[in-house]
Amino acid sequence: MDYDIKDKGLADQGRLRIEWAGQQMPVLKTIRKRFEKEEPLKGMKLAACLHVTTETALLIQTLKAGGADVSVCASNPLSTQDEVAASLVINDKVPVFAVKGEDDKRYYQHINASIDKKPNITMDDGADLVSTIHDKRQEALASVIGGTEETTTGVIRLKSMARDNVLKFPIIAVNDAKTKHFFDNRYGTGQSTLDGIIRATNRLLAGSTFVVAGYGWCGRGLAMRAQGAGAKVVVTEIDPLKGIEATMDGFDVMPMQDAAAIGDIFCTVTGNKNVIRKEHFEAMKDGAIVSNSGHFNVEIAIGDLQKMAKSRREMRPFVEEYALPNGRRVYLLAEGRLINLAAAEGHPSCVMDMSFANQALSAEYIVKYHKDLKKTVYAVPQEIDEKIAAMKLELMNIKIDKLTEEQRRYLASWQEGT
Repeated sequence: MDYDIKDKGLADQGRLRIEWAGQQMPVLKTIRKRFEKEEPLKGMKLAACLHVTTETALLIQTLKAGGADVSVCASNPLSTQDEVAASLVINDKVPVFAVKGEDDKRYYQHINASIDKKPNITMDDGADLVSTIHDKRQEALASVIGGTEETTTGVIRLKSMARDNVLKFPIIAVNDAKTKHFFDNRYGTGQSTLDGIIRATNRLLAGSTFVVAGYGWCGRGLAMRAQGAGAKVVVTEIDPLKGIEATMDGFDVMPMQDAAAIGDIFCTVTGNKNVIRKEHFEAMKDGAIVSNSGHFNVEIAIGDLQKMAKSRREMRPFVEEYALPNGRRVYLLAEGRLINLAAAEGHPSCVMDMSFANQALSAEYIVKYHKDLKKTVYAVPQEIDEKIAAMKLELMNIKIDKLTEEQRRYLASWQEGT
């Protein structure tokens, strides 16, 4: 078995961390038990380009239990938990190609190493695996029957490929499942992003002005959690509907140029590029902290900051100081990469339980129905979404009402009115 990880000696530490995370992932555990009996993925080679975290390890174990031959590479250079990578290699015999802090060259070497396994199913987070296959490794297309995509950024890229008629196999947009983005993006990103910012800076949020760029599901969660920590929250948006929603949720809404002058801490969660750029850096107060929790490190125009700076220095892990000509200092966190995974541990296990249940069941769906699927991006089937929600409630020992027959008839009819 070939692999590339930091240190095999971290495997025992990783195993304990995976076990700890598993205590909060009962839905995935239930799926794994069924997979062990039925092996719905038997004979399938699966390449997973995901954040190599404890929760991902539990997904990989579930896919293996289902009969899949799985390889793993990182979907971000700073998101790998090296002890988890070691445990997957040593304890689960999974080829892993991921090292925290790898440069771009090694990052793509790792993606290509997974493609070398000739996967039948791709499992992506950001679409770098799929785009590499389409762009530079087209010979691998012959074996691929379908794939899944975990994140908003990746779904945007893949839908663009589908619109341009260049997507060569079907993709299930796991991110768009309600049991994923309503919870993972909102509650997971909200908590884990603040966790990363606090771990990196040890700054007090209470009393600060916290600027959230983007009010999608990730932005909603982040704004809610920052407000809960006592910060005054400002939201920047380009969508008028989201701007109204943020206003009615109690947040100040303004352009980034105005927010730049008053913010203490900034975090981008838009999925777009150059959301914070030169004119914004110039307006920031001394000591402003800038971070990103979107998938790629393009949301902050780091090149602008580098050109402007008189000097740079690392103040502490994941905190780089840029001294500007106007005498002010701007602090960039984690090279502009995902702060929640670079400086912290990513989403809590409880919320990833539903996200990765979607991944496992979507992989099973692809095996069953790939011959009927077109080369485009599909939503997670509603029955899978609803099944996962029902399983989560049941395993949390929470009960809800059921429709009576009379109520079913009423909802299905048009004759009854007032």
